[in-house]
Amino acid sequence: MATTRASLHTLGCRLNQAETSVLGEGLRRKGFELVDFGQPTDLLVLNTCAVTEDAERTARYLIRKTLKHSPHAFIAVTGCYAQTGMDCLKQQTGIDLIVGHQFKLDLPAYLPPPNELRKRSVAEIHHTKTMERGDFELPHFADSDSTRALLKVQDGCSAMCSFCIIPFARGHERSRTLNDIQREVEVLAARGYREIVLTGVNIGQYAHQGRDFCSLLRWLDQAADFERIRISSIEPTTVSDELLEFLASSKKFCPYLHIPMQSGDDQILRAMNRRHTIKSYINLIEKALVTISDLGLGTDLMVGFPGETESSFQNTLAVATDLPFSYLHVFPYSPRPGTAAMRLKQRIPSASVKKRADLLLDLDRVKRLAFHNKQIGKTVSALFESGTRAAYRFGTTPNFTRVGITDSEDFRNQILQVTITAATDRYALGHIVPSQQVNCAMVAR
Repeated sequence: MATTRASLHTLGCRLNQAETSVLGEGLRRKGFELVDFGQPTDLLVLNTCAVTEDAERTARYLIRKTLKHSPHAFIAVTGCYAQTGMDCLKQQTGIDLIVGHQFKLDLPAYLPPPNELRKRSVAEIHHTKTMERGDFELPHFADSDSTRALLKVQDGCSAMCSFCIIPFARGHERSRTLNDIQREVEVLAARGYREIVLTGVNIGQYAHQGRDFCSLLRWLDQAADFERIRISSIEPTTVSDELLEFLASSKKFCPYLHIPMQSGDDQILRAMNRRHTIKSYINLIEKALVTISDLGLGTDLMVGFPGETESSFQNTLAVATDLPFSYLHVFPYSPRPGTAAMRLKQRIPSASVKKRADLLLDLDRVKRLAFHNKQIGKTVSALFESGTRAAYRFGTTPNFTRVGITDSEDFRNQILQVTITAATDRYALGHIVPSQQVNCAMVAR
């Protein structure tokens, strides 16, 4: 009997990527054969993003593109756009199943058996306006597509930044039970992963049965059998002195922080309903740099928020220039229906938004090059990925420096000592230290 093919694709954040892995495992258990996205398929599961209008447009385009090469493919859409844009999606031709966030990880259960998969004349919808607020567990655990495993510990956000659709898409803050985290940590370690990345919407707000985020990290530091643990994006108001001191003392947790600033102007921050000021943000970054040696530091910057004058943008540019970020993620403001910022009238012309974004992107390249240049001469550990790109094999150091080597051997999932010898604005270059003992542990598949 012919197998029924399924492909999955993720738009958006690392949390979405972690959830797509869980969905893929559910499809395998249901009897589907997973194939790469873009290949002919019988089923597409599209895990969407709603942070920007462009992300929503991309989702609609990918559905049309899939149906061109696989016209009979069953199309299942989930994720943030399925939650906030359900009315729009159900008007699009070719979608067979729409699953909102409350039911997201149950999506495989809503599919017919593989041999009974047929397109529908009208999309089946599983959707509620609100999400449960209680602590949660995952239905099963899955392999990551990367050498680094993504570990979901938290979901939802209650901050209500005026530009952000995520509280409407994912609901209030809630945390994963510690017992469920413990079970997945054991599974991931047994599968041979060397590094895990903690993911969530607002991970610093983790709280379960009296255990806060720092106590969760201390437990992982003691109990988790990984060489490396990395924290994904974390809100500045949740980065405590205790957290910084713990990261500085831990041998497992990576010296790396991604702390969104969004704007360098206090008036814009107030309009965004952000909970920090520029002074408090700068103080936090300076404290982090003093506390944690060789820190890799990233941030998010939004341009074109309503009311952003040339003066307020210059404030952002000045702060971003002065602080020693290793990279910048730059985003143009995207109006999101239902958010408070939609009511603001002072819209910025698109030409000005593009000009400001380009200036920050130029600064990003300068920052990356400066950070990579600082690594020259250091010998550091790098966790290597599979395959080659631009004739290099790439690995990632603890402080999130991407380093390329020219070597014919496949070092996938190995942590090797590398001496950094050169830098570009995209990555550093180096060579493996000779005569070291190579740990050939591989991720089990």
